[in-house]
Amino acid sequence: MKKLLVIPSIDIKGGKTVRVVHGIPELDCKEYGSDPVEMARLWRAENAKMIHVVDFDGAWEYSHRNYKIIEEMCSSVVIPVQFSGGIRNFEDIKDIMDRGIIRLAINTMAFNNKKDLIKALGIYGPKKIVIALDILDDEIVIKGRKIKTGVHYLQFAKEMLELGVERFLVADISKNGMMTGPNLALSKEIAEKTKARITHSGGIRNKDELMDFQNLCNIGVDSVVIGRAFYENRFPCQKLWRVAESGTI
Repeated sequence: MKKLLVIPSIDIKGGKTVRVVHGIPELDCKEYGSDPVEMARLWRAENAKMIHVVDFDGAWEYSHRNYKIIEEMCSSVVIPVQFSGGIRNFEDIKDIMDRGIIRLAINTMAFNNKKDLIKALGIYGPKKIVIALDILDDEIVIKGRKIKTGVHYLQFAKEMLELGVERFLVADISKNGMMTGPNLALSKEIAEKTKARITHSGGIRNKDELMDFQNLCNIGVDSVVIGRAFYENRFPCQKLWRVAESGTI
């Protein structure tokens, strides 16, 4: 049986680790720590195999103020760091990739700047460049999850496949930070209709819901990003990752 990769998320705003609701920090900007680098080290100590980092200053203000933090995170842990937030052109991609991240999830640029996306895919390849499908009411949303595009998520996903994309980071924005359960059906549908690899993000609360995703590994939903549930101690982390490694979740 294929093993589900469980990825803790570190959401950064103002240089601090925060909790977000519906993907928007301003709705509920509770701090989980003043030092995201120390948080990354904590997740590494807890046996995480990858970390997902979201730069909300980048996404909302097109600011690179947190890039030094990202660079320090990458040099402080020996596990891969996946990054998302505030990427608008190829220069942004090169800048953040040079700081040590292993995989970049692109949202707004994929919608507004396909020329640079194609260039990035050609240079870095589809293992390192993935597309973040932020979805609200069946539409793709962009620019820090603030703007609805009017484009259906499957239409957009298929456009991305034609460019050579192989993985999507799927988030139902209505579920982010709400602790109401994941939209498993959405990730399942996208996996089945695109045949791409899927990383699910948002809504996961407990081990039973992880089991539901473990059962989708064979159709391509091979990883999940978890934020609030980890920070509020819904999982015993070290035990969780040991179980994940054995393939029994």
